[in-house]
Amino acid sequence: MKSLGLILLAMLSAGLLSGPAHAGAIVEVLLIDRLDDPRGYCLDILGYKQRARLDRGLQGHSCYSYQGAIGVDQGFDSDAIEAGRFHMPGFDVCMTAKAAQAGARLGLAKCDGSPQQGFSLTAKGEIVSKSAPKLCVTVAGGEATPGGGGRPVHLKRRLTLEPCDASRSRYQRWRVRSEAD
Repeated sequence: MKSLGLILLAMLSAGLLSGPAHAGAIVEVLLIDRLDDPRGYCLDILGYKQRARLDRGLQGHSCYSYQGAIGVDQGFDSDAIEAGRFHMPGFDVCMTAKAAQAGARLGLAKCDGSPQQGFSLTAKGEIVSKSAPKLCVTVAGGEATPGGGGRPVHLKRRLTLEPCDASRSRYQRWRVRSEAD
């Protein structure tokens, strides 16, 4: 029995089993430049909170924390981010690059440790794809579109992988924020 425990521990450490023994703090992933929304833009699942549409992927959306709590469709596990994946425990899915190329959308899938689910939050605040290290998670420039709900109305922006570039930094620099932040 002792050897089975050691095998399971080794498999968990190697990422062959999903799910940490405990989750870290739930945090928002917030664009540093608030652009045209004083609430800021967070990584968000299309849809609304518990009714989020996992099949539709991620977008940049007005952060919900102004309502007093991090929304389930914007909540990420801080420990998972440090480990190189963006896990959303409220739905038990991970951010997943649809392709390792510029313009690729960011979807959601069951966490499986695949290269498409590997992302690093760098010291500069870039979220870099591990399967395409010259590509960063980027919100679209230009006009935001209304996202429905909220006062003022929530705003949303398309989210893609684009070449990491200082000229795009206002659309590519992110940080994590807890409810207490």
